[in-house]
This record gives sequence, structure tokens and C-alpha cells, in this order.
Amino acid sequence: MTAIPIEDTYIENRVLVQPNDTNNNDIAHGGNVVKWMDEVGAMSAMRFAGRICVTAHIEGVDFHRPIPRGNTALIESYVYDAGSTSVSVHLRVFSEDPLSGERELTTESHFVYVGIDEDGEPTPVPDLEVSSERDEELRAAALDEREATTASGD
Repeated sequence: MTAIPIEDTYIENRVLVQPNDTNNNDIAHGGNVVKWMDEVGAMSAMRFAGRICVTAHIEGVDFHRPIPRGNTALIESYVYDAGSTSVSVHLRVFSEDPLSGERELTTESHFVYVGIDEDGEPTPVPDLEVSSERDEELRAAALDEREATTASGD
């Protein structure tokens, strides 16, 4: 298998937070935010693995601030590590004002996906390549955030 650069797994997706996406406080329901993260994270994992990937583990979700109805949830996702069959994905969500483009970080997490074959069994994934400056920046950001979360006891 060919090694895949981190940069090739980077995906951004936006979801306009509608009334059906909100809780009683008129902000994005946390379950919807996690669902959006899982979907975009799976896209990064599958782009990396070149096959279907399923969620195996969520390493906690840190909700820093809410996303109000009418704003856009901008989900950023990329692979930062890989095992023999597993793919570690760094996810961040931003609340983005659709009129001004201003954004602020709202949510962070690390998800682990597993590549599966046609029978649903774990199957090997490629090696991760860290060759460009952008690759190094993305990996460092994911590892720094993960270390900070682990150190704080979350």
C-alpha cells in the first residue's frame, strides 16, 4: 500500500444549524454536533484508507461553547495517525457566522475508525505520510490538543 499524506485526508464540511437541529436553548443539540463530527471524520478515514471505515472509539468530546441556530457548524477533520487497521482522526467544530464568516472554536475530539472489508472484518490500512510542512502542522496540532486533553484529566 502507498503511504497517504495527512493533507490528502483534510476535509471541511458546513451544516447550517436549523430549528430541527437545536435544543430548548435554541443552540445546536450536542448529539447532532457529534453526529456531524462522526460523518465528516468517517469521510477523512475513508479517504485515507481507500475503503469503508466504521467508528470504533470516541476519545471524549469537549464542548467549549454553543452553536446558535442560524450559524453554520464548520467541521474540520483529518487523519493524524494510523495503526494496522485503525485510523485516528482529529476533529474540530467552529461556529461560523454565515454573513461575516467570523468563526470560533466550539467542539474538539479524536475519533478512531477501523477499515473493514466486504465481510465487515478489520482490514489493513495504508501508512500515514508526514512529508510537507502542512502535514507536520496538522499532526502537531492534533497531538498537542490530544496531549492537553489527556493532561487535564478529561
